[in-house]
Amino acid sequence: MDFNAHYKDRFDFVKHRKKFFGISIAITVLGIIVLLFAGMNYGVDFRAGTSLDISIGQATDKAKVDQVFTDSGLVPTIVTIGGNNNDHVSARYNNILADDEIKKVQKAFVTTYGDKVSQEVNTVSPDIARELGIKAMIAVGIASVAICIYVSIRFEWRFAIAAIISILHDAFIVISLFAIFRLEVNLPFLAAILTTIGYSINDKIIIFDRIRENLRFAKVKSNEDLADLIHHSTWQTMSRNINTVVTVLVAVLCLFIFGSQSIKLFALAKMIGLASGAYSSICIASPLWYLLRNKSLGSKRKATA
Repeated sequence: MDFNAHYKDRFDFVKHRKKFFGISIAITVLGIIVLLFAGMNYGVDFRAGTSLDISIGQATDKAKVDQVFTDSGLVPTIVTIGGNNNDHVSARYNNILADDEIKKVQKAFVTTYGDKVSQEVNTVSPDIARELGIKAMIAVGIASVAICIYVSIRFEWRFAIAAIISILHDAFIVISLFAIFRLEVNLPFLAAILTTIGYSINDKIIIFDRIRENLRFAKVKSNEDLADLIHHSTWQTMSRNINTVVTVLVAVLCLFIFGSQSIKLFALAKMIGLASGAYSSICIASPLWYLLRNKSLGSKRKATA
């Protein structure tokens, strides 16, 4: 097949695949080390305890909030301050607070900040936390297997292997960065992982579909021919991939900027996942398929010889 010469001078992702593999491996290894020694910063959804989301109706600072908790006699494990004007306080306790203890905290904030104070309480028992953790792993596993089956049926096993590896790469990149920077992991985080998997496979299907289409008319006799086919297929779908990702990123960025405190971490995880999905579709999935297909070409050449 005579490919458009317009793409020949553009950046060759297949040629530089080892650099991209190295970057992904470095982040993955660092993430594994952090997970082994520090684990994830689980929120109350996956760890028994009580979380309080307190809206105080005015700007505040960490020192003042810490003093309020000290005055109440119930100092939380983790305290974060957020909101558009630093008017929102999130507190997490590793133990389950009784009703009178929750009221004591609220009273302390009302005393300091006035009657505009309101709070939302979320309590999870140990059994529920354990059940949520198990179901989260099952959900990710089922989604990955279903996608692998879908890609195998629609394309071929090499595409399926490349897709599932790069999808797991995207999910683990999000997990690694949240572990490294000690960001809280909760149910919205799980939702972000699952939607990341969905958007990620969409990007990969676009490129794989073009590769398959070009492969029908191409005479691939060497690894150079195969690399050239992937290079042109990637750039032929580049504008579509970029437009798709940017459109969703704008929406997620609006959620991160204007959304409530409880949805900011979901939006952040989604932004990381979208960026990783776009990166892996171009820099990981296609080069992986190239390696698998190239081995097949090598086997055919030996058989012919």
